Amino acid sequence: MKLRQVMHNMGLLFSFVALALMLAGCGDDNPVESESPPELPPQSSMIMDFTDFQDGNEAPLHPDSPAGAQSRLHWGRSALLVGVWNIVLTVTLAVPVASFVAAFQNTPVRQADGSWNWTYSFNAGGTHTAVLNGKIVEADVQWKMTISKAGDYTNFEWYTGVSRLDGTEGTWTLNLNPSDPTPFLYIEWEHNYADSTASLKYTNIIPGNAENGAYIYYGITADTTYDLFYDIYAKGLDNLTEIEWNYDTKAGRIQDEHYYGDTDWHCWDENLDDIDCP
Repeated sequence: MKLRQVMHNMGLLFSFVALALMLAGCGDDNPVESESPPELPPQSSMIMDFTDFQDGNEAPLHPDSPAGAQSRLHWGRSALLVGVWNIVLTVTLAVPVASFVAAFQNTPVRQADGSWNWTYSFNAGGTHTAVLNGKIVEADVQWKMTISKAGDYTNFEWYTGVSRLDGTEGTWTLNLNPSDPTPFLYIEWEHNYADSTASLKYTNIIPGNAENGAYIYYGITADTTYDLFYDIYAKGLDNLTEIEWNYDTKAGRIQDEHYYGDTDWHCWDENLDDIDCP
């Protein structure tokens, strides 16, 4: 099923659940106590899609390659920048992402304070125990994930978040790991289920880090030519790279002043080969 159709169906579900929960909480003080648990935010609220820049037919070629070899410099530059974020996040987010994905396979239990706990075990380089707490407060849900690993750490607060009851937007704040509980990543997400658009932004929030403020911003748009994009900001270079491409054809373009020395768009076709921009 196409991602946009999935988003539309989820939008209808979130709207129904949000209405039911708000009606159930009418007249109550905050937090809202409901007989129904809040819906979990979508997995795409935490997991960014990097797949279109992982599967080139071959390694990108430099323009000085032997005669007859087609250059893939522009797609290759895009893949390199996206890949750096992908590698870093794959390593550092392995446990929190696995914990969040596993929550969808479990049933929450209502707590004495009216909140809900998802309690379960999951595997991510060893067996972990997770407790995801969701508390409805007016039109929002406040989330807190604590994770334990036997013989290693107990009830580490790995991430917290806030999401709208209707599933349209929210944030996550992640700490690095139990050995270094430094604030690490701030995630902002939005879903417009009516027009099947969405966005997800990861921002480095490590205190004192040279790249604090760096980010990668991914979005699905309603544009018919380029309906996907990444904005990648390198704090140390004070440089914004913009990447746009088409979901179906994979043709796209990149703008990167630091790398190219200009503010022009540099394009590739559906074969990922460099072309003059239309």
